[in-house]
Amino acid sequence: MFMFVIEHLEPVVSKWVWLEYKHASKIVGRDRLLITNVKDRREAEKLKEIALVSRMSITELGTRPDRILVLDPKANDELTPNDFRDIDFIVIGGIMGDHPPKGRTYKLLTRKIPGCRARNIGKDQFSVDGAIYMAMMVSKGYTLKEISVKVGLEIKVNEYLTIELPYAYPLVNGRPLISEELVEYLKSDIDRDEAEYILLGRVKSIVEYDS
Repeated sequence: MFMFVIEHLEPVVSKWVWLEYKHASKIVGRDRLLITNVKDRREAEKLKEIALVSRMSITELGTRPDRILVLDPKANDELTPNDFRDIDFIVIGGIMGDHPPKGRTYKLLTRKIPGCRARNIGKDQFSVDGAIYMAMMVSKGYTLKEISVKVGLEIKVNEYLTIELPYAYPLVNGRPLISEELVEYLKSDIDRDEAEYILLGRVKSIVEYDS
């Protein structure tokens, strides 16, 4: 049985990152989710609430490269159900999206695992939890064309302000798949965190919310 892996590639586990990882855990289950490359001890302890955690990168775990499948938007081939027949890990880069994309998955992950299999899940950029869901559905036998996707999402904060998310979201029962906790965070707390980012000059870690 293969594992879903998130290779953490952000400087810290921010609140936004935490909420996407937490939602990914709900999608596939804690025991089938491994978060790698978590260098900070306190962040690793926090992440153990929702997943298995390793300080080491997926590149250091000693698994044969040909048994590692990386989801990479720059990959030439699309993900298919057949790709899951003989793998140990399917790896999603734990990267907050850039718009337009900068190809960071290839630079930070794919090219560091020579011989791995790289696949894309379409031309659009997904959230981490959205990519996990897409991979899970394909592993169950669905093709990418059979999974409905909505590109672009608007979060209405109030009558004056709407947050636009330019990413792709799988549709589940006709609704975009997004963490409800993330939606609430965007509506109520992100302005405060952005103000703190300007003040501190860095992104706040999730462990700082607990201290």
